[in-house]
Amino acid sequence: MNFELSEEQAMLREASRDLLSDRAPLALVRASLDRSEDVDPELWRLTSALGWPGLALPEEYGGSGQGLVELALFAEELGRALARGPFLPTTVVGRAIAHGGSERLRAEVLPALAAGEGWAAWAFAEPHAPWTPDGVHATARTEGNGVVLDGVKTVVQDAGGARWLLVTARHEGEPACFLVDRVAPGVTVRRQRVLDPTRAFHEVRLDAVRVPLDARLDGGPAQIQNLLDEASVLRCADALGVMERMLELTVEHTRSRVQFGRPIGGFQAVKHACADMALRVHGTRAATYYAAMAADAGADDTARAACAAASYTTAGTGEVAAWALQLHGGIGFTWEHDLHLYLRRARADRVLYGDTAVHRDRLCTLLQRSAASV
Repeated sequence: MNFELSEEQAMLREASRDLLSDRAPLALVRASLDRSEDVDPELWRLTSALGWPGLALPEEYGGSGQGLVELALFAEELGRALARGPFLPTTVVGRAIAHGGSERLRAEVLPALAAGEGWAAWAFAEPHAPWTPDGVHATARTEGNGVVLDGVKTVVQDAGGARWLLVTARHEGEPACFLVDRVAPGVTVRRQRVLDPTRAFHEVRLDAVRVPLDARLDGGPAQIQNLLDEASVLRCADALGVMERMLELTVEHTRSRVQFGRPIGGFQAVKHACADMALRVHGTRAATYYAAMAADAGADDTARAACAAASYTTAGTGEVAAWALQLHGGIGFTWEHDLHLYLRRARADRVLYGDTAVHRDRLCTLLQRSAASV
């Protein structure tokens, strides 16, 4: 598999980094931490004008028809900049609708998502339940010409200002996804206080929320798991950007921090620690982009690659964050230093869409099935 970026992909990465550096510097991110908005409206307007919300949506609905690799490139830059915004959840929901939505849903929703006229959030996780289809306990029951949804969802990113919610609930004995209007009767959204202040997460309550029958997306647990895999790969890309920046901050600090008359970066133990951080960063990059390329190519090992990337990244992010904090000392966790914001985002990325244990358990299951089929 060729890991070299095409000219168009390299331009996308460069343009993304330039825009975020110019319009979403860390000083602006800090200034927005106490605001009630889920997104930076100016940044969302600019990215929408460039067509980035529709990057992976079909061209007939106003998108660009790109793949998971292009999405990962942008997600990496979002993590590096700690940028706020609903790009990733909107992308995941848009891909789900493009693959499994009814003709009405595709025609009504996808052009609006591609144009940035509204965003979407995926209401999947539930309190005290794993990020797996088996962890879905919200219910959906058919009544007449519609479906009634009940349940509680947690850690729903950017749901406060979303126009649509993709709700995963158990319908006719198996998990299924339904597209729900954010302002539909019975939908209650409450912002949660979380460790990561650079993103907005919400609790979503569904009390007898009624949707039409064609609001259900095609596909069952297998398709939902595929969507989880794609979301996990994009989460890995976000974490990769965070890890890269933590490594850069740490190297800069060790070059300038003087102890015993010399920069601490000159001590062998510190060099080894930075080298270990770099190995984790490079390993995460290889695993993440292999998973994205496998998904775009429809490779047989797509699911295994996604699990391998997610399990490696969730473990590696914690190690890189720990070394970064150790080498910075107490200053790294002060509010004035930027590192602590990256530490918080890294911590959140370790559990979104499943922690290390969830992905390793599924990877073992997939490997056992592959071995049994030989």
